[in-house]
Amino acid sequence: MAAPSLASPPPGAAGDWTIPQGWDLYTAEDHAVWLTLYDRQAKVLPGRACDAFLGGLDALDLRGAGVPDFERVSDRLQPLTGWRVVAVPGLVPDDVFFEHLANRCFPAGNFIRKADQLDYLQEPDVFHDVFGHVPMLTDPTFADFMQAYGEGGQRAMRLGQLHNLARLYWYTVEFGLMRSDDGLRIYGAGIVSSKSESIFALEDPSPNRLGFDLERVMRTPYRIDDFQQAYFVIESIDALREAALQDFAGLYDRLPKLDDIPIEAIVPADTVYHRGTQHYAHTRAAA
Repeated sequence: MAAPSLASPPPGAAGDWTIPQGWDLYTAEDHAVWLTLYDRQAKVLPGRACDAFLGGLDALDLRGAGVPDFERVSDRLQPLTGWRVVAVPGLVPDDVFFEHLANRCFPAGNFIRKADQLDYLQEPDVFHDVFGHVPMLTDPTFADFMQAYGEGGQRAMRLGQLHNLARLYWYTVEFGLMRSDDGLRIYGAGIVSSKSESIFALEDPSPNRLGFDLERVMRTPYRIDDFQQAYFVIESIDALREAALQDFAGLYDRLPKLDDIPIEAIVPADTVYHRGTQHYAHTRAAA
C-alpha cells in the first residue's frame, strides 16, 4: 500500500525504500500469530475465495512453520509470473509503490500484528501483505494487471489523478469480488486476510454488490475504518486486466467534471447482484 510522499527513506532503508526482512528476528510468538491467522482463514476461505487465490496458496506453501521468508516465497513466485516480494518499512510513498509494481516487485511490510490484534490492525502487516496479496500474483493475468496498475499509477501522478486511481485499487486489489459459476467469490486482499470480512462481503445482507465498471468505481468513495458498504464484482481476471490496459486519458478528462457517487448509492446504470439494506453501516453510524 502507498502512503503520502515523504522526503527520503527512513534510516536503514535503501534508496528504493526496501529493507532486510529480518526473518531471524521473528519470535516464537510472531510465528504463532501467523499460524493462528493462517489456519483460521484456511477454514473460512474454501467456497468463498476464488480459485486463483486458493491455487496460489497451494503453489506458494505459505503456511510453513510461521512467518514466511520473503526470499523463499519469491523463489517460488518468480518462475510463475516474474514477481518477487520485497520488504519495506510499512507504507511507502506513492511513487515508490508504483515503481515497485511496475517492475514486478510487491512491497510488503515485515512486521506482524500482536496476538491481541488478530481482528483489526490500522496499518497492513505481513499477514495482510503476503497472505492477502501474494497468492493472486501467481496468476499470470492478475500479475499483468498489477504491473499495469503500477505503470498507470506513474501516469496518474503526473496528471493529478491519484485519488481516482486509488479507488480502483481499493475496490479491486483490496476489496474485490469475482463472479463464478458457483456464485460470487473473493479475490481482494483486504477480504481474504480477514475472517469477519470474508463472511460479511459475501453473506451479509447489508452491503451493495454491484457489477464492476471502471468509471463507476473511480467515482465511488470507500471506507477505510470498517466493512465496506459496496463491493464491485468483476466478470473475470481477464476483464480486470483489459480495463487496466485501456487508455485512461478520456476518463481522466471526464472525472473532474463529474460528481462522486455516494458510497451507499445504486444508480440506474448499475448491474445489481445484491441490493443491500445498509443496516450494518446505519447501525454503526447511529451508535
